[in-house]
Amino acid sequence: MAEVALWRRLVAEFLGSAFLAALVIGSGIAAQRLSPGDTGLELLENAAATAAGLFTIILMFGPVSGGHFNPVVSLADAIFRGVSWRDAAAYLPAQVGGCITGAVTANLMFALPTVSISVKHRATAGHFLSEIIATAGLLLVIFALARSGRSRVTPAAVGAYIGAAYFFTSSASFANPAITIGRMFSDTFAGIAPSSAPAFIAAQVVGGIIAVGLVRLLYPGMTPAEAAGVTVSRDHPGTAETPRGETVRDGAAATVSLPSQPPPRGDNGASPCIWS
Repeated sequence: MAEVALWRRLVAEFLGSAFLAALVIGSGIAAQRLSPGDTGLELLENAAATAAGLFTIILMFGPVSGGHFNPVVSLADAIFRGVSWRDAAAYLPAQVGGCITGAVTANLMFALPTVSISVKHRATAGHFLSEIIATAGLLLVIFALARSGRSRVTPAAVGAYIGAAYFFTSSASFANPAITIGRMFSDTFAGIAPSSAPAFIAAQVVGGIIAVGLVRLLYPGMTPAEAAGVTVSRDHPGTAETPRGETVRDGAAATVSLPSQPPPRGDNGASPCIWS
């Protein structure tokens, strides 16, 4: 498997994060306009669009960068040695910059001011607990599937989890420091006031730390190779691996024996995804 140049991965993380923020904020604005005054329906529309869109965004950019779009995911992956610390550090500004760009773009698409700082205060004890649980759950979904050899379903699982977490958490499951920062730049349905953002980010970091501990407890055999393929592995163009270990090239499939151990790899291989 050829290594993807870092600059290409950073472009993928930037674009994926921008699409993510535009998706979350744009669908929130549309929901408010389509269902004015009906908060439950607005949230349902926002959650459905986010769940479906997140699934496709991971599929689009995952083969290039791993499809993280989330600093907590990148740092957790570095802890498990699925990506180098240098690359994880480089991903962070790309993710934050992408989310801010996506927020501005969403504002412009709906003819709103380019930047409108949100005044929606969300920092309560319930929200803080919700973000810890939402973030820990997200990372558990990602790394549990990687460790159990089911990374192929991670894009769908991440989208489904985030869609559900919109409703079972009081915070609507941001679970991502980059998207939290991006949402500050849009005073709309999905926005968050700058004064509330530090508490959300702190909770997300705490959730990430808890998730790393739980993954080590539940899946002590996590290898760098497994961590590297947490969401979407970076394959050669035209080649894909099926869940049964089949290699598909140019439309033809040939069954190959499944390796007893994950293939060796360096620190700079493919990495996991996601967001919220």
